[in-house]
Amino acid sequence: MTERTNLPAKVTTQDVVVHLGQGGGLVARGMAAVMRSNDPSLAEDYDALYRQARDAYNHITELGDKSGFGIVWTRSDLDDLKDALDAFKQLADRQYGKAYFPLSLLYNGGRSFPAHKEHAQHFARLAFDWCIANQNQNDPEIWNDLGRLYWLGEVVETDYEQALYWYQKAAESGLEQAQYNLGGMYFNGQGVMQDYQQALLWYLKAAEQGHTRAQYALGTMYYDGQGVVQDYEQAMSWYHMGAEQGNAWAQQSLGYMYEKGQGTPQNYELASLWFRKAAEQGLARAQFNLAAMNNSGQLVAQDHEQAKFWYLKAAEQGHARAQYELGIMYSKGQGVTQDYQQAAYWYLKAAKQGHVRAQYAVGTTFSKGRGALQDYQQAAFWYGKAAEQGHAEAQFSLGFLYEKGQGVTQDYQQAVSWYNKAAEQKHALAQLNLGYLYNNGLGVAQDDQQAVFWFLKAAEQGDIQAQYTLGIMYDNGQGVTQDDQQAVFWYGKAAEQGHAEAQFNLGFMYSTGRGVIRDDQQAASWYRKAGQQGETRALEQLKVLGISNREQINRAAWEKLNEFTLGWQTPE
Repeated sequence: MTERTNLPAKVTTQDVVVHLGQGGGLVARGMAAVMRSNDPSLAEDYDALYRQARDAYNHITELGDKSGFGIVWTRSDLDDLKDALDAFKQLADRQYGKAYFPLSLLYNGGRSFPAHKEHAQHFARLAFDWCIANQNQNDPEIWNDLGRLYWLGEVVETDYEQALYWYQKAAESGLEQAQYNLGGMYFNGQGVMQDYQQALLWYLKAAEQGHTRAQYALGTMYYDGQGVVQDYEQAMSWYHMGAEQGNAWAQQSLGYMYEKGQGTPQNYELASLWFRKAAEQGLARAQFNLAAMNNSGQLVAQDHEQAKFWYLKAAEQGHARAQYELGIMYSKGQGVTQDYQQAAYWYLKAAKQGHVRAQYAVGTTFSKGRGALQDYQQAAFWYGKAAEQGHAEAQFSLGFLYEKGQGVTQDYQQAVSWYNKAAEQKHALAQLNLGYLYNNGLGVAQDDQQAVFWFLKAAEQGDIQAQYTLGIMYDNGQGVTQDDQQAVFWYGKAAEQGHAEAQFNLGFMYSTGRGVIRDDQQAASWYRKAGQQGETRALEQLKVLGISNREQINRAAWEKLNEFTLGWQTPE
């Protein structure tokens, strides 16, 4: 087990070597100098040009996504990489072997850098052969490149043990990129048993030389407590070092810690600042977070237009959550003109990536025919996708389609199954509908006790129909022991929420003294409420109570009721 005595208790930026930024202009000037040389074949000129190009390439790709080309490069980055590409091509034409490997990586391209796979494969093969032929040179960069070629497995079959061997050799010679790569092998358990403490050790060596990805990796290990005791302050310290040097992932992580107040007092303005720095480098996650801050009003002023701008940037890179949020903005008309078709477009983009809420939204789009033609088959398909991921609303909606036979063959057993899944997640309407299916013996054996069980679950969550139905069950002794007091209780719950039939039944309980002390005034009060909602039976019961005697009730209330009942039609 590696001793940890060599790890600093707290690290400050003064302890770490900081890289100076490399510029494409420097590479271009280096190329020009070679071309102006009296003897452009001089080895030292090639070495100088290679060094300038390789340092620029290393710096730009190091600041990017962990996969190297995951970020959409800025115009400046692309110019710098183009200069490096030109330099490596010039060197490769002169059979300068060390240029082959970075040239192969550049030809592999990325989201904003053009790829040429045949050239990439050609130069990767040349690079491998050249590195093998020159492995005995005392040059850690050759060893690191050879390790990378074994790790990539594009020329020879992936061999993590060989990659580990060459990374270790280069790392022990002090090459920071190799130290970072070796740390990654230990972190992921590739070619060696997973060992977070060894990963931490090698990341630290690279980070102390100013390697920004190593600084980011160390920050993440302290943040997650991997190989060390979780320590937000240390995480923030390392993130800050990487962020200050321009590492987009470190900037994003630093912004997140400021937003959540982890290892530092919560500060939305600083969070926004660091998110923006990463967002402007094209990091989709930071673009999403910056958009969310503008959309939520965490900053001084809520700004839907800025939210839309950054959501769109992230969405165009395939960020599923941004695509979903953009769909919401178009659906609600926030920062954009309301456009259900655009909402459906972005929901579908996210849904195809497995975003569960987007899948549910697409299901609803097709179910309601809002933003797309109504199509219950498509609705069932997308509800099914979300339901399988445990989305309660989707499970309920899919159950409803099976119950009604919309877009699917009517199947009460399937309806019961999906309602049950949603009901177990405390979805009140699913609990109510499941109660009805048990009550009517659809898809299950008829079981009033199970019906009462699910009605009670929904009623306790405030579902008005479940409360009313539960009142009926207690009133009639169906699935429960007959209990007028419980009937009154649940009728009352539904009546207070405005359920007309519950109001009528509650009035009837008061007028007959069932479950409560008889009280004609309370009965009349509830009959009036029911009558005002069109419950015609309430008028007859008011007559039974002798409400025609105006002295028994409030005069203003009588006039209001009289006005209301003038428009009623006498039932045949």
